[in-house]
Amino acid sequence: MNINIKLSLSFLLFGAGLVGFYVLSGEPVVLRILSVLVGLGLAIAVFWTTPQGQQAFSFLNDAITEAKKVVWPTRKETFQMTMIVFILVVLMAIFLAFVDISFSYIINLILGRG
Repeated sequence: MNINIKLSLSFLLFGAGLVGFYVLSGEPVVLRILSVLVGLGLAIAVFWTTPQGQQAFSFLNDAITEAKKVVWPTRKETFQMTMIVFILVVLMAIFLAFVDISFSYIINLILGRG
């Protein structure tokens, strides 16, 4: 089967699942969600057989492998970093308030309002 036909078929199957969701609007929600899941499952199955699908799934497997290598900070490290960010934000707010007040004073002085 031609690659373009397989890709088109996978998109049509997914679209059919979505259309089924809206066509079955009077039915129970479980049936409506099942139609989307069946359409998505069939679309993935067809997409898997294409070279683009193989590349996409290979990329996802590599991404999952890399994500498993992530070392998360401990609770103590997270708390420390949060406090550092909070303190820096407060200091910057104070600094910018001082700069704003200073500029306002200088402008009022230049314009003769102060």
